[in-house]
Amino acid sequence: MAAPSSTDLRRYRANWQEEIDSAARYRAMADGEKDSGRAQVYRDLAGMEEKHAGFWEKRLTDAGAPPGPRRLSTRARVLVWLARRFGADAILATVAADEYRGRRGYDTQAETAGTRMRNQERLHARLLGSLAARPRGASGAELGQLEGRHRNVGGNALRAAVLGANDGLSSNLSLVMGVAGAAPDQKAVLLAGIAGLVAGAASMALGEWISVTSSRELAERELETERTEIELEPEDEREELELLYRAKGIDPSEAKTLSQEIIAKPEAALDVLAREELGLDPQELGGSPWTAAATSFVLFSFGAIIPLIPFFIVRGSSAILWSVVLSAVALFGIGAAITLFTGRSVLRTGLRQLVLGLGAAAVTYGIGRLVGVAVG
Repeated sequence: MAAPSSTDLRRYRANWQEEIDSAARYRAMADGEKDSGRAQVYRDLAGMEEKHAGFWEKRLTDAGAPPGPRRLSTRARVLVWLARRFGADAILATVAADEYRGRRGYDTQAETAGTRMRNQERLHARLLGSLAARPRGASGAELGQLEGRHRNVGGNALRAAVLGANDGLSSNLSLVMGVAGAAPDQKAVLLAGIAGLVAGAASMALGEWISVTSSRELAERELETERTEIELEPEDEREELELLYRAKGIDPSEAKTLSQEIIAKPEAALDVLAREELGLDPQELGGSPWTAAATSFVLFSFGAIIPLIPFFIVRGSSAILWSVVLSAVALFGIGAAITLFTGRSVLRTGLRQLVLGLGAAAVTYGIGRLVGVAVG
């Protein structure tokens, strides 16, 4: 194996420092935590980070660049002080965000291949996310309901329908207005609008197919890795499962018993660990790419046809006017529908969507007029 480059050594040192800081943060959170169950979870996390720090320390030492004594970064010292002075919750959200951002940081680093470090980093992100989302005193069942609601937000079919229709409406309205401004010929506008509808819908469908297929392939790879780890290191997987349950508020002895029962059945263990550790549903793996593509095509087309409808019925400036009116109503309606997810004012969000959509259409219409005059 080739000797590590200077770039590799800098990366090793950065990883080493981050693991030292993380371990110190978790120890401080354990010290400042009144709940004994949570405190033990933080101590267990600190132990994992200590092992990770040791991994990078050995890499540096073997490469002839020993890192020297362990010192905390300035940011870590501040967070440690806050946790010990005001309690673990004072920095929980910050640490959870850090773990979430870095949950896949080791996935592309060859040195961690074949180790448990990649899965453990994702585990840390999920654990901290669970603790940050869990109200004080909430039961494990209540936490499960809370996490279910969080997963549903932003990922349901209704949201996809609203945003897909909005993409089609906004893009094709701008295209139709641009062509109408340049050459208000009925056939030219219809031809451009239909071409925009088909091209946009096909592009959206292809993009959705590629996205879902890639996600499924990644999920399948992670499931296979998890299956192998359950076969080769069942006790390590059991400990991770126990830690997840304890983070959800389950009594330590019950969490241990439950994890032992689950790990004794490999397929059941794979299903549970995929959901709890990886955040995957083994039965769905993100859904069907063909269904996603077809749905995206239909929804985009639905929105894109709206500004074209008047041009099939009337001609000239009347068609342009009615296209704008019909699209304005649809834009406001889409803005109102978006409030189902944001909880904001219907009037404010609807008007914002209306102004942005019509503003884009006005700009393209103006550009079309300028181009039409120049060409004429």
